[in-house]
Amino acid sequence: MEAERSERWSDPAVAERILRSFRVWAVVGCSSRPWRASHGVSRYLLSQGYDVVPINPKEDAVHGRVAYPDLHSVPADRDPPIEVVDLFRRSDLIVPHVEEAIDIGAKAVWMQLEVWNEEAAQLASDAGLLVVMDRCPAIDHPVMVGTGSP
Repeated sequence: MEAERSERWSDPAVAERILRSFRVWAVVGCSSRPWRASHGVSRYLLSQGYDVVPINPKEDAVHGRVAYPDLHSVPADRDPPIEVVDLFRRSDLIVPHVEEAIDIGAKAVWMQLEVWNEEAAQLASDAGLLVVMDRCPAIDHPVMVGTGSP
């Protein structure tokens, strides 16, 4: 059963499609602390030319970019709009963030390594969003897209 779950929600083809198709990523749980995974992944995405919007109620700014407390706080008229919501949260806290991603019109939800929530994945999928769970864009990007060419 676990293999089926992994194949369905951790499909490398979906991960590659997200990495190649979408340029604007909101990173929920983005931290200014360099030892946090969210800091390194968001820094990597920026280095590859992606636009990163930090989301964290405890931060004012990350990587010199304004941090917002939640997805609903990002200006609705932001141009370009958020396309991918990358989630650095515990698995049991994911559903409200997916609901926000749907509300703001995101195109994809990416749940980081060890983040797995079937209910949230199904909710996003039912709303038409692409879904990836238990993967990391900073690991997948160099292999799937290539460094320096998002």
